[in-house]
Amino acid sequence: MSESEFSRMVRRKPLPGAPVEIEASEAERAALAKRFGIGAIERLRAVLDLSEKGTAVLAEGTLSADIVQACAVSGEDFAHTIEEELALRFVPAERPADEPDIEIELDTGDLDEIEYEGENFDLGEAVAQSLGLAIDPYAEGPDADAAREDAGIASDDAPSGPLAEALRGLKH
Repeated sequence: MSESEFSRMVRRKPLPGAPVEIEASEAERAALAKRFGIGAIERLRAVLDLSEKGTAVLAEGTLSADIVQACAVSGEDFAHTIEEELALRFVPAERPADEPDIEIELDTGDLDEIEYEGENFDLGEAVAQSLGLAIDPYAEGPDADAAREDAGIASDDAPSGPLAEALRGLKH
């Protein structure tokens, strides 16, 4: 695995008692924007509470970012804010011998599980991956409707086809 653009290593023991706040530098934001294929990341910040649950470390809090990306319709760059609740579970890659290796079914509301080795885990990379998942590749900017109209593309909501044309004719 290559080096993370936004690495923030946290020692497993002892865990920080206060919420952990991490913020990406200008260089880190530029590298992450390149990695995710977007125009820019103007701000990336996360505030997370860390707690132990058995051999796992739970990280719960929020991620907030201001990004610039291309509109899926017009191709024009537009800015928007991402606010995401995070719930991450860091687990040791090597499980204790007395801990059974069981399969657990997770619901969509369950925590993301991230393995780590040694005494440290990378909170920054987990936040970066969460941001990557939060970016909508089909996001539409404020000029999307105008771009559709200019291209002669009807709205997905508007009925189309011969029957729709006949019904429109009946209304007049």
